[in-house]
Amino acid sequence: MFSLLKCGFTSFARSAGKIHYSSGVNIRLLPSYKCSFEDPVQVTVSGLKPQQRVDLRSEITDDNGLVFRASATYQADASGQVDLNRDPSLGGSFTGVEPMGLFWALKADVVSCKFTLTDVTRPALVNLECVSDDKVIVQITNERHCMTDGVRRIPVTEGRIRGTIFMPPGKGPFPGILDTFTFRGVPFELRAALLAKRGFAVFALAFQGYQDLPKRADKFHLEYFEEGIDFLRQQPEVKDQKIGLVSISKSGDLALSMATFLPGISATVWINGCNANTLIPIYYKDISIPPLLYDITRSKITPSGLLDVGDVMYDPMSKIGLPSVIPIERASGNFMFIMSEADRNWQSAYYAKLACDRLKAHGKNNYELVRYEKAGHFIEVPYMPFCLANFHAAANQVVLFGGEPKAHSEAQLDAWQRIVNFFKKHLAAADHNCRSML
Repeated sequence: MFSLLKCGFTSFARSAGKIHYSSGVNIRLLPSYKCSFEDPVQVTVSGLKPQQRVDLRSEITDDNGLVFRASATYQADASGQVDLNRDPSLGGSFTGVEPMGLFWALKADVVSCKFTLTDVTRPALVNLECVSDDKVIVQITNERHCMTDGVRRIPVTEGRIRGTIFMPPGKGPFPGILDTFTFRGVPFELRAALLAKRGFAVFALAFQGYQDLPKRADKFHLEYFEEGIDFLRQQPEVKDQKIGLVSISKSGDLALSMATFLPGISATVWINGCNANTLIPIYYKDISIPPLLYDITRSKITPSGLLDVGDVMYDPMSKIGLPSVIPIERASGNFMFIMSEADRNWQSAYYAKLACDRLKAHGKNNYELVRYEKAGHFIEVPYMPFCLANFHAAANQVVLFGGEPKAHSEAQLDAWQRIVNFFKKHLAAADHNCRSML
């Protein structure tokens, strides 16, 4: 069916168990119905009646079986065409000209959920359909691929380290990146796979609750992360190349600790983390940093009934908090701090400012600060559905993560290019193999 749609022939769709034919109505995705997960597509509909109103709907099912949907109403022009790059939505999940609105506005019926994509070996499928008078008149599927042709996915079970390496096509050498974003113990492989597309060798490293790793750690040893970095360095395609770190949330302070105490870290991306070690003590050789703790009684319930834990952590600058602050002035590499002012997981904006102020006070200028006013906590790859609230392991219940969908989507798009450029600048400036893929 979809091959007919893509070629512009008379199409059909199923509704209430029957097949309805549309005379010449065609929906197209440009430049192709296949793309990388991070790439936009241009959605057009042709063959409609002049000035005809139709609803465009999108739908995707995540790896947990949860369905995310978006819809918008459009009016065809005098030639019977709708072009989302040009035409405004008149109502629905969004209004105005939003070329990728059917993607960034995807949301589930339940408020407390996070889009789950664990299998990067297959594309995420976004089904789009054009509806008139409650009948589907044409539809198509956008295949959003997680892995570029030639990228290799290599599961790692080496000693005690667990995770997955994504290696770009070719022999290298490639600069290496350690990605420590895990969700409920599972490494988030999508970001790693997309960075590999850009010419970086990326190790998505698990650190608890994955395979045979402890389900919940009561302490972290940096030696484990050091083993992961060393394993990445030992790969023939990475040998003698620079190493970077990319992190988010709790893994943000782990990355700051790695950049501070482990040698040879050239660039660290910190997304909505903390400048102090949080929740769990961390050790490295004869060094130990106690955790910054929290007072759950400081939480509150929002008017919509969600738990807001944004103010429960102790202040890192308080007497009780100072021993947990990570001495990042000792780091020799560069930092990019990406923070959301609307983050309600914790005070990311404040923590980012403290980190930058500490570096500045020690005469350092090895940092960049990126600020997003209305984004929420989970700044991920472009077009990842927005997460307003979800279960929080530390709070052991559903909490508010903050932000607004459109602003959050714009932040993800902007942050992604900044991250790629940051690693290109500090890891791959002299590397032709990586530069040519960027």
